[in-house]
Amino acid sequence: MARSQELKRFGNHLILGISTTTLSDDDKHALNELKPIGVIFFAKNFLDGTSYELWLEKFKDLNNQIREYTERDSLFVTLDHEGGRVVRTPPPITRFPQALLLRSHAYEVAKATAIELKSLGINLSWAPVADIFSHPNNPVIGSRAFGSTPETAAQGARDYYLGLRDSGIIGCAKHFPGHGDTSQDSHIELPILNLSLEDLRLRELIPFKTLIEVQIPLIMTAHILFPKIDPDVPATLSQPILKNILREELGFKGVVVSDDLDMKAVSDMLTQAGTIARSFNAGCDLFIVSRNINSSSIERTYQIAEDFADSLSNGSLDESVVEAARERIEKLLAVTPQYPIQALDKDVLLQHAQLAIATSYS
Repeated sequence: MARSQELKRFGNHLILGISTTTLSDDDKHALNELKPIGVIFFAKNFLDGTSYELWLEKFKDLNNQIREYTERDSLFVTLDHEGGRVVRTPPPITRFPQALLLRSHAYEVAKATAIELKSLGINLSWAPVADIFSHPNNPVIGSRAFGSTPETAAQGARDYYLGLRDSGIIGCAKHFPGHGDTSQDSHIELPILNLSLEDLRLRELIPFKTLIEVQIPLIMTAHILFPKIDPDVPATLSQPILKNILREELGFKGVVVSDDLDMKAVSDMLTQAGTIARSFNAGCDLFIVSRNINSSSIERTYQIAEDFADSLSNGSLDESVVEAARERIEKLLAVTPQYPIQALDKDVLLQHAQLAIATSYS
């Protein structure tokens, strides 16, 4: 198989970040050569300080170009959009409160959020957070979680996911097997959690189990080392965690997606040959390279794609593993709607603003 075809094969497993509000030459080359199966947007991809009509039209142009260069009719068009401090979009898109405040409003807020996401052409939201706010000094999760107990976190995450699903947005539970008890931020270092499998069963796994029971289609890995379960590598690369616990014990049959490979907790590992193969072999199907942290260059994306191609060539990554992952992804993409980008009616946005205020006071 030609090298270019092998690199395109990695695109079947890649969610890629875009530079700015327009495509750079690097973007165009990567979209055309790798043909990623999805994109992830951040605040840098939206014009700020302009009217709704203006930034929406600019964003529409960006999306049209992405489809043109990938030559894909169907894409995962994705956004981190949890509410609270994790919102990338300019006004008048509603900034709902953080998950911890939603309580009985989680389903209603998720339905409203889904309406707004669909208007932006988004079909996959990297939500809900299924972590538990169990560590008071957690710098990265905290109030992004729906509760401080397994039961409240599970109930809120379940309701939120069902709200997204019922309004036509694909949801994703994160960060498996649980990021709520850390005191380190995986964006800048590798957190270590000395929890046993039994500890996880009694607490961290409960929200994920609840979401698997309602057939959530995607689960995102955590870049965290659990030395009592796998002393060698973080969850994103761990067969005991992804295959033994998630696939076999919890019976998850959907798509396993990595957290951002640009995050410092794993980014250095990804420069080592064979790392991407290890993640595939552990049970990961889909990989996010956001290019949003430390101005990550496109070279890292190609480096990972090259490592994927080398791993197939040298036999450290088996064709059957890649094919099984591709089939899971294609099965999900086949039922993922492709939405047109269009402005929302002012009355809809006013209703959502009132819901955000009501939720803040409950």
